[in-house]
Amino acid sequence: MPAPDKALLMHKIEDTLKPRMFANLLEEAVEDIQGHLDEFDVTRIAADAIESDDLLDLYLTAKKIAGRSEKTLTRYQYIIERSLRRIGLKTRDITKDHLRQYFADELARGVSERTVDGIRQILSGYFDWLEHEQLIPRNPAHNIEAIKYEQKERQALSYVDTEILIRSCTCIRDRAILAFLLATGCRVSELVGLDRDAVDLDRGECVVLGKGRKERTVYLDDVAILTIREYLATRADDEKALFIGKGRKRLLPGGIRAMLKRLAAAAGVENVHPHRFRRTLVTRLLNRGMPIQEVAIIAGHSNVDTTMGYYASSKERIKNSYRIHTA
Repeated sequence: MPAPDKALLMHKIEDTLKPRMFANLLEEAVEDIQGHLDEFDVTRIAADAIESDDLLDLYLTAKKIAGRSEKTLTRYQYIIERSLRRIGLKTRDITKDHLRQYFADELARGVSERTVDGIRQILSGYFDWLEHEQLIPRNPAHNIEAIKYEQKERQALSYVDTEILIRSCTCIRDRAILAFLLATGCRVSELVGLDRDAVDLDRGECVVLGKGRKERTVYLDDVAILTIREYLATRADDEKALFIGKGRKRLLPGGIRAMLKRLAAAAGVENVHPHRFRRTLVTRLLNRGMPIQEVAIIAGHSNVDTTMGYYASSKERIKNSYRIHTA
């Protein structure tokens, strides 16, 4: 399956939807579209005409050697190539004024501030690397300030919602998947890539392969341990994957998303997707007082700012804390 072509298509779909949808609806729509795409082969039959840029080729090669994932490299290439194409210049010829005009044009045509600032960050990283390697004299994005955008609050699943979802499960496998996601906050790619022998139920932990092919240890609570034990007791196959689907083969990301969508419909819970379980775990751990540095390690975040981006703090908890500290 030509994964790079599918990833490029997803980036284009997401870029098209962003200026037209609220952030919470966008995330759900992208999850659903990705689930549908997992059922098909996607091949790019007509590429946009752009002359190869030797500096971009060098940058992508360096980032690949540094361990960036294929998904990340595809996104870098797509964003940078599209920007160069719309500016109409090669990398060496771009100035600060060109970038400012490009960002202004993107905003004028309806692209959201959040999306444009994401483009700015990718381009700034690209030019930073080129300056560091002495391939250009100066980063033209250096003095361009961050583009402010509205920070929409994304909610974690409530305890009531998670209980309703669990009760809506009609098989032990689905309950085990929910318990695993709630306990670990793993990405869907980490979940489907997990093998049975990587899970130590006696110690309540397992090793997953995260972004950048970095391994990390995640932990299982008592509910997850008991539910996974119960699920594995029903298995009589030789498949090494922890979770399997039809044909007793490893579940794919599309299968996980389809299962969650089905459960959400049965439970009457909106906006249920794998990343919402990550947000839920981060929120619950921080609300219970776990140091953010430790939460970041569990979530696989190299920067605690990323972890805070997943934190949907309870307004009631903040209000109560305020009352305590001002009494």
